[in-house]
Amino acid sequence: MHASLLILVINPRHDFTKIGIYENTKLVYLKRIMHKKEELDKYEKLSDQVQFRTECIVEELKQNDMPLDRFAAIVGRGGLIKPLSSGVYEVTKKMLNDLYNSEYSEDVVNLGGMLAFEVKKQMPGARAVIADPVVVDELDDIARVSGHPIFERKSIFHALMQKWVARKFAKSQVKPYEELRLIVAHLGSGITVGAHVNGRVVDVNQGHDGEGPFAPLRSGTLPAGDLVRLCYSGKYKKEEVLKMLTGKGGLFAWFGTMSTIEIEQMAMSGNKKAKLVLSAMAYQVAKNIGGMYAVLEGNVDAILISGEIANSKYFTDMILKRVRDMAPVHVFPGSDEIEALGMNGLMAIKGEIEIKEY
Repeated sequence: MHASLLILVINPRHDFTKIGIYENTKLVYLKRIMHKKEELDKYEKLSDQVQFRTECIVEELKQNDMPLDRFAAIVGRGGLIKPLSSGVYEVTKKMLNDLYNSEYSEDVVNLGGMLAFEVKKQMPGARAVIADPVVVDELDDIARVSGHPIFERKSIFHALMQKWVARKFAKSQVKPYEELRLIVAHLGSGITVGAHVNGRVVDVNQGHDGEGPFAPLRSGTLPAGDLVRLCYSGKYKKEEVLKMLTGKGGLFAWFGTMSTIEIEQMAMSGNKKAKLVLSAMAYQVAKNIGGMYAVLEGNVDAILISGEIANSKYFTDMILKRVRDMAPVHVFPGSDEIEALGMNGLMAIKGEIEIKEY
């Protein structure tokens, strides 16, 4: 790859669009483009925001004199599309169709592929791609089976960050990721815990709206019978119940805030409820790590803990005391999707990994 070629990374979030520019492995520009609530409220569907957000990105690039003809790739955050194997994928008409029509579900991450494709129109030499979308599916058949034949367990998780942290760890050990057996717990607004065997995530909790530990915005596994009875109580609409699971569940349901920092401060100031609920969240993460330990038959090279909540020693210590005897534990604080996307784009442009077709 020519040294002067650039890679643009786009990570859309609810009230901002984060962009990064890499020149080879060096991050040369990073910006969080904030969007006012009243601006976004004009749009009925998330996909209606594409043109507005595209204009914001292009304007930002032009204002900073970025040479649009030097970009080799635009890497968007991968969204809710059909199940795929891990990798980098070209944004095609078929993918765009599935994203615009929310064929598999709607989420702000769906904007990543759409924005990459639109911005590409300003960059003649660039390829629009996504990397390790949340629907990466490498589950073993046994992990798909639930207790009823009409329900199949699905793979929706923090594939981008779990894979990136696993590869970073492998590099630090001077071993190929494809030769390691790892448990990776990513602690974000949702929490997912995956069992990685020789480069494949063979089991993971469906963290989008289903199962696993509760999290800042997600309720995780709930008592199924009670949930069914609540659905038929007549007190709630379908959309309200779905919001209880994702968006207004977890810590937000308990405290009206998703900030683990605030709740941790409450706990350390003597708030018993805050201490109990935060401890319960860590307890559930540890339980899920234990479950993946069983999946890997006790043969585990390392347990990796990543994500924004991993910045909290208070929280990670509660997990560590329950799992540290299983395998060496390594904590990767923070959640740098920009770096993960950028380096996936770089590997693809350099030909180190193939660009797959959707």
